[in-house]
Amino acid sequence: MKPPGKRNSLNKSPAALWYKKLRWDWTMLALIIPIAVTVSLILPDRGERVVDISWSFLLEMVYILPAVLILMGLFAVWVSKDVVVRYLGAGSGIKGLLLSMVLGALPTGPLYVAFPMGAMLIRKGARIANVMAFLSAWACIKIPQELMELQFLGWRFAVTRLLLTAFAIGAMCLFAEFIYKRLSQKEILD
Repeated sequence: MKPPGKRNSLNKSPAALWYKKLRWDWTMLALIIPIAVTVSLILPDRGERVVDISWSFLLEMVYILPAVLILMGLFAVWVSKDVVVRYLGAGSGIKGLLLSMVLGALPTGPLYVAFPMGAMLIRKGARIANVMAFLSAWACIKIPQELMELQFLGWRFAVTRLLLTAFAIGAMCLFAEFIYKRLSQKEILD
């Protein structure tokens, strides 16, 4: 974290000013629409497919996002910051990492649903490694998926994949948190 009022070396350049003002979500939309139109004009069969897939994703988001926003609001009100800090904060250790993986493995749904929850956890004081473990488990470990693997591929495969995935997620999250802390310390010192 930066001390208030102190600017790092990246903020001093004029290039950083336009970067901060630029809204990446609108920029990406402005880039994707002409690409989709060009594909539709050059390859009409592919363009039709692009429109169909885009429409299905839009409908999926329209159905899912209101529920996600309601759940985030309930999480913000019902779960206190103290609870999040106690179980998923800086002092949570390996237990917090494992709890984050379990919490990420429970729900089903697309990964973009988990990102607002991850942001909410960070705002409530969760450790960076735990939030990454939550997101990674949401992407890689799903209870229905594990049950399917168990049924069709056998218990040895399912348990081996689960353990290797959990180990890889834990190692990756701890390493990423280490890098994040180093970069934050370097930014404070600059």
